Amino acid sequence: MEKICRVTQPNMKVFVAEAVAGNDATEQAKAFNEIAGIDASILSKTDVDEKGGTILSIGYVTGKPILYLGVGQSYDDLELFNKSKFVERLGL
Repeated sequence: MEKICRVTQPNMKVFVAEAVAGNDATEQAKAFNEIAGIDASILSKTDVDEKGGTILSIGYVTGKPILYLGVGQSYDDLELFNKSKFVERLGL
């Protein structure tokens, strides 16, 4: 990843993972951020991750924003991350 970033010099580096991967996704995000310096994250399968732990953890360990959440099986099910809506879903 480090070499790819050095050679291609991308404008934005987005980490994409499945929310159901839990701690594995969090560790991957942390490693990618340390190596490549990600700018943001997109998480899929968040409709299955009831408590949102992966979303919170990835945001915390990377210190970078979550852009989108995948909440279903089609392209239309990719929604812009909304902090207020996320907290409301948690019942807090």
